[in-house]
Amino acid sequence: MIFLFSIGFLEIELLDIIDILLVTVLLYQLYKLLTGSVALKIFLGLLSIYLLYLVVRAAGMELLSIILGQFMGVGVLAAIILFQPEIRRFLLLIGKTTAFNNDRFFRGFPWRREQGDKLSLTPFIEAAKSLAGKNTGALIVFTKSSELKYYAESGDLIDAVISKRLLVSIFNKNSPLHDGAVIISGNRIKAARCILPVSENQEIPASMGLRHRAAIGLTEITDSIVLVVSEETGQIALVRNGEVYRNLSSSDLRVKLNQFLFDTDQRAAATPAAPEKSVSAA
Repeated sequence: MIFLFSIGFLEIELLDIIDILLVTVLLYQLYKLLTGSVALKIFLGLLSIYLLYLVVRAAGMELLSIILGQFMGVGVLAAIILFQPEIRRFLLLIGKTTAFNNDRFFRGFPWRREQGDKLSLTPFIEAAKSLAGKNTGALIVFTKSSELKYYAESGDLIDAVISKRLLVSIFNKNSPLHDGAVIISGNRIKAARCILPVSENQEIPASMGLRHRAAIGLTEITDSIVLVVSEETGQIALVRNGEVYRNLSSSDLRVKLNQFLFDTDQRAAATPAAPEKSVSAA
């Protein structure tokens, strides 16, 4: 133990400072997670009841203490039930940032290199350009460390070879598969018409529709890369880690995809456009 200083009878050590800082960071992250949702009001309500329980127990009010004590006895179970979506999102955020979920951790494995080398970006760029010219919306998800099996099963499994014509036909407005996202795993189209989680970030501009919000929501909890074609404006955007890179040209799109998917920097070949508006995960 490393002694730092004392305040009266309290001896402050280095471990105490670290403990306080970690608790502060945890509470701040919890506050950010709950801000803007009804869960924050529920949390404040439970906290108020707990503080009331401490007061009545200190005051010696036995009957009220017994009633509130019974309520607090099931408080943990009730919190798990009430905060199930927030707890799930918190655990997903933690899992996303671990070393084992980082794509660089597996970079040395031969099957990961093989998967990255086989994926051709040309069909996606040509399809995005064609769809954007017709103001046809599209949502294409590129998986990295996670195969997104849960989200793939929410749509229709395809397991097809990637081609421009197939991508354009899927997102055709008359196609039964156009409503939802296409998930790309390896060098195959894994599924179409997939449902993605919509972001609850309150800082997302109103100009971004449901496609952009779904792309942001998925990249907030996974390391996937999402290609978005706006149906309203025909603009092409890429989303990674909750940040949106909008109004990309074909050359910008190729550079960004190479950079995000294969961790290569091709700025010498083309200069990527800066995002009009970057939206960070709350």
